[in-house]
Amino acid sequence: MTTATASHTETTIEIAGKSIRLMQAGSGSPALFLHHSTGSPGWQPIHDHLAQHFALTVPDVPGYGQSERPEWAREPRDIAILLNRALDKLGFQGVTLIGAGLGGFIAAEMAVMNQSRLAKLVLIGAAGLQPETGEIVDQMLIDFPDYLKANFRDDGAYEQAFGADAASEFKQLWDFSREMTARITWKPYMFSRRLAPVLGEIEVPALVIWGAEDRVIPVACADQYVAALGNARLEIVPGAGHAVEMEEAEKVANLIRTHAAS
Repeated sequence: MTTATASHTETTIEIAGKSIRLMQAGSGSPALFLHHSTGSPGWQPIHDHLAQHFALTVPDVPGYGQSERPEWAREPRDIAILLNRALDKLGFQGVTLIGAGLGGFIAAEMAVMNQSRLAKLVLIGAAGLQPETGEIVDQMLIDFPDYLKANFRDDGAYEQAFGADAASEFKQLWDFSREMTARITWKPYMFSRRLAPVLGEIEVPALVIWGAEDRVIPVACADQYVAALGNARLEIVPGAGHAVEMEEAEKVANLIRTHAAS
């Protein structure tokens, strides 16, 4: 699969008796990047680009990758509680909080709960809202490789990122990730009726980024987020799929950098 080139450090912190793995690189104002429901495949090109402008921290979201699973967690809001506590423990201020897919759902929940450490919010193809038109593709109902391919604009973009046949260790990661995703996003699948009514309480400026060819979460959800947040603007990336930050890493990083500097 596509890999990044910049060196980064790895460490762990403990929150609520569970360890959370952190990957970190760069300097400047702090940024936190939360990954998709497909899990954390490691340091990615988007992280390289962001680390050129931020002191970037990329956690394995609790229950994913090398972070321990909070067995009690049953919704993204539970994960948001843990990650907000992580921001407290790390002592970060003026954070640019970035979330992709499920990570965007969790980031929105974090911002609703506590904005005191945030400077900017970035949601990339974020789950969390019930689409007014269309529906979110349910990864529990299809083979997981097919679901992952649906994250990209076409099979060629998928193969550029993961190769023709992803390595067995990534398939194991996907299975582990899907189990955690089922725990925290089931009924309703991948959205919360309790999130939309409180999004307007988020005061930090938000940037919503969406791939124009997103086949997983309808582009209509981008407009719903912008309308609900109020203090938000939308960037649609032409020709990109749900995994827009993998397909157009440099372009997405530049959009985030400009938003953070505005």
